[in-house]
Amino acid sequence: MKLWSLIGNSQQLDGGAMFGNAPRAMWSRWIAPDEHNRIPLACRCLLVTGLDGRNVLFETGIGAFFEPAMRERYGVVEDRHVLLDSLAGAGLSHEDIDAVVLSHLHFDHAGGLLAPWAEGEAPRLLFPNARFLVGAEHWARARDPHPRDRASFIPDIIRLLEESGRLERVEAGVPSSLGDAVRFEFSEGHTPGLMLAEVGGVVFCADLIPGRAWVHLPVTMGYDRWPEKLIDEKKTFLDDKMARGVRLFFTHDHGCALAAVEKDAKGRYSAVDTLDRLDGLEARTGA
Repeated sequence: MKLWSLIGNSQQLDGGAMFGNAPRAMWSRWIAPDEHNRIPLACRCLLVTGLDGRNVLFETGIGAFFEPAMRERYGVVEDRHVLLDSLAGAGLSHEDIDAVVLSHLHFDHAGGLLAPWAEGEAPRLLFPNARFLVGAEHWARARDPHPRDRASFIPDIIRLLEESGRLERVEAGVPSSLGDAVRFEFSEGHTPGLMLAEVGGVVFCADLIPGRAWVHLPVTMGYDRWPEKLIDEKKTFLDDKMARGVRLFFTHDHGCALAAVEKDAKGRYSAVDTLDRLDGLEARTGA
């Protein structure tokens, strides 16, 4: 079983929104903003090959489904579907993926499910041979979103997943079609039913911990629905991963794909032993 980090389309979003409660004087030392106060963000996906004979993709990034004006509004940098290029670099196409695991269905994590925008063409799903795994609780949220994050969901994605006949709603404590090779846990602080997947000694942190700067416990995003809950969840999550030697995979960190976590004498957590990319890293086996 091997692990690959695949870059999708990148974004530039307001740094204040991404760092929520942290003042600009602090967060601008971690990630330098541009003249519009925007910071660079990756949409990085994790590919696992040889998972019981399957190719499994964890998330799809934002993709290229936005029409040009919306792409500009949401700070999407590239107009092509970058993830498809990254898959090709790993010797695969979207037709070769057997399962797509979605931590949640906000468009910057699930938009890559869709084919690139083309004038006059209806939205359509890529990955024709894949099952789509999403948390059952989050699926309910996506079908009936709260006004606070309704704009983060794309109705066409929800409809197409439902119509595909290949949607799998994962419930806590119930085995998924991926078997014991993938362990799931759930979080509520960012969005209800956020699904965090652990495979081969690596955990996909999704929006619980978007990147290295957010490993620091007090740092949350303005997009988080329940920041205090998220901080409590993050502490439990990091303590568990540190105790078991599980490394963190970051989707939004523009310069880091993977890191270990450590805690200093003052109880402050930080990311260490970082890697900027994974190119067929041999996965750890066993618990």
